[in-house]
Amino acid sequence: MVPKFVNGVSRSLDTTVKYVYYCRMRVVSERGKVALKIRLARGGARKRPFYRVVVAENTSPRDGCFIERVGHYNPMLDSDNAERIVINVERVKYWLSKGAKATERIALFLSNLGIIEKVPPKVRPKKSAPRKKS
Repeated sequence: MVPKFVNGVSRSLDTTVKYVYYCRMRVVSERGKVALKIRLARGGARKRPFYRVVVAENTSPRDGCFIERVGHYNPMLDSDNAERIVINVERVKYWLSKGAKATERIALFLSNLGIIEKVPPKVRPKKSAPRKKS
């Protein structure tokens, strides 16, 4: 067998290297299952937030590497503005079919667009509720 160099590592030709994608020099193998989330990644300046709707690994940082950008959300615009939430519906449906889970905020956006069914809000304990002003 003649060795073949893959990513600087010598491997024989009959060895198959199965890589799904590279994300900032991190390699994820096909054998291990990866939990995916559709979530918001923050951008913009201080006190001027702008969010990208991204598909990312469950373990990656909030603003870290992501697999695909599927939309954006600008909370600074009026709620009736069409540019406030822009989502690529086809790609979101694709990633949901692949097993990606949407976060609570993204699930609210998707239910408003009619992509998924309405998600009931999580029960929050009274202890965390704001106190009455005295």
